[in-house]
Amino acid sequence: MKSSAIFTAAGLGAILSLAVGLAHAEAMRVTSTSFSDGGVMPALYAGEGPGCGGKGMSPQVSWSNIPAGTKSVAILLFDPDGNKGLGVSHWVAYNIASDSGQLKEGAGQVDSAEITVGKNIGGQAAYRGACPPVGDIPHHYVMTVIASDLAPMSLPKGLSRDELLAALKGHTFNGQSVVGRYGH
Repeated sequence: MKSSAIFTAAGLGAILSLAVGLAHAEAMRVTSTSFSDGGVMPALYAGEGPGCGGKGMSPQVSWSNIPAGTKSVAILLFDPDGNKGLGVSHWVAYNIASDSGQLKEGAGQVDSAEITVGKNIGGQAAYRGACPPVGDIPHHYVMTVIASDLAPMSLPKGLSRDELLAALKGHTFNGQSVVGRYGH
C-alpha cells in the first residue's frame, strides 16, 4: 500500500510539473501602441479627407513569441464589416524580417527596404486608412500578423490580399490579431 501511494504521489507530481511547464509556454503575441485590442482606433489611422476624418497614417504593430523557424511576417488590415459585409482589405504588408519585432507607425505606408506593401481594395500599393460610411456603427479593423518560413523580401511586389494568402499557403506557422474599431 505504501509503494502505490508513493507511486501515485510521484505520478501526480510529474503531471503537475508538466502542467506548470505548459502553462508558462507563451504563445505568439501581437500588440499595437496605436490602439488597444477591442478599443477605438484614433482618427490618425483613418483615411484622409472629410469622408473618413483621418490622416491615413499606418499604425504601429509589434509581435513577440513567434514560432521557431519564422523568417518573415506579413501584416493584413481587414474590415469584415465593409463592402456590405463582404469585407475591405485596407493594408497588405509582407516580406518583413521577423526579428525586427515591430513595424513602426507610418512605416507601412509604401514599399521600403524593409517592407513590401501590397494592393489594397482600391488596387493601390499603399496603406488605406479606416473609412466606414458616415453614420454607420463603428466598423471592426482586424490587424493580423502572420508568421512565415519564407525569407524576407522573397515574395514579388504588388500582391493583393488574396494573392498573398495564396503565396503563404504551406509556409505559415501561426497568426494573431488585434482589433480596433472606428466610426465617425
